[in-house]
Amino acid sequence: MKKYLVEFIGTFFLVLTIVLVVNNGTAAGFAPIAIGSVLMVMIYAGGHISGAHYNPAVTLGVCLRGKCEWSDAPGYIISQLAGGAIAALVAAFLLGADGPSAGDAAVRAFGPTAVAEFLGTFALVWVVLHTATTKSNAGNSHYGLAIGFTVLACAYALGGISGGAFNPAVATGVSIANMSAWSNMGGLLVGELAAGALAAVLFGVVYGKED
Repeated sequence: MKKYLVEFIGTFFLVLTIVLVVNNGTAAGFAPIAIGSVLMVMIYAGGHISGAHYNPAVTLGVCLRGKCEWSDAPGYIISQLAGGAIAALVAAFLLGADGPSAGDAAVRAFGPTAVAEFLGTFALVWVVLHTATTKSNAGNSHYGLAIGFTVLACAYALGGISGGAFNPAVATGVSIANMSAWSNMGGLLVGELAAGALAAVLFGVVYGKED
């Protein structure tokens, strides 16, 4: 239960930050910095307890890699999706009358959305697997920076195309917050989950499950 609580809290603050900084007038260009930073600090806070996935695509990749029990996967994913959904509702309350409205929901083309989400999520899961799950990096203190700044870079590079979720829990949260149309969920989820799986497969080619 402790692991699931950590996953809920970390995902909650990630999605809360995303919804608020995008909608509260944060200066252009600074939103990805805040998002990458909150992910980094939540990884440092919870990584030693749950692995700090905060992302169902990461959980999928880490399970395929063999560093998370499949029996834990449902609890992780439910906690993450619940954290994202509740964060969106809290953000809407905090934003009040100035919060996002249904008219703000961006509708994006399936193909570019799926490809952009695939690329960003692949980079994220690839970095997670290499920095946080290998014996050669055991006990390192840099994985939070590496993962957080991967999200930062991909948000700047790909966010304008797909919205830069790279995470089914984030996709759920921003859809509830009317920042992305629900019709985008197909492209988001296909790209994200395919990327998590492929990253795990290619990691196995490079490292193998025993490292």
